Amino acid sequence: MNGDLALVVRRTINAPVARVFEAWTEPEQLLRWWGPRPVTCSSAEVDLRVGGAYRLGNRLPDGSVLFICGTFEVVEPPRVLVYSWEVERPGSRSERSRVTVRFEPRDGKTEVIVIHERIDSEQTRADHEQGWNGCLDGLFASFE
Repeated sequence: MNGDLALVVRRTINAPVARVFEAWTEPEQLLRWWGPRPVTCSSAEVDLRVGGAYRLGNRLPDGSVLFICGTFEVVEPPRVLVYSWEVERPGSRSERSRVTVRFEPRDGKTEVIVIHERIDSEQTRADHEQGWNGCLDGLFASFE
């Protein structure tokens, strides 16, 4: 991990912290909202413990599937997750970065704050910002 770029995106979700944390960490719920449209979540595996792995299948509009995977570094339900982030790219070097997700209570709602660090390029940062905003749109809509 040698990138020095980062980004922060946030969204207030109309649900209590525990419910939003579950939506972020339970595979059956991730399948319903994960992915910036028109990307959809085709598979979700989550071993929610420090050292546990996750792997999310992102079905692209052309039908191909891109996998995002990593390992949990911090798991503090229902308030904080920290995990590595890597896009599986067979046959090529993949960038490895870090994501911190904070779930902050706000008058019966939850502010979700995503901090994505160790990003290698401005283009990758812009792509991640667009992707995270799209994912948070989906999470927001899943509670409306």
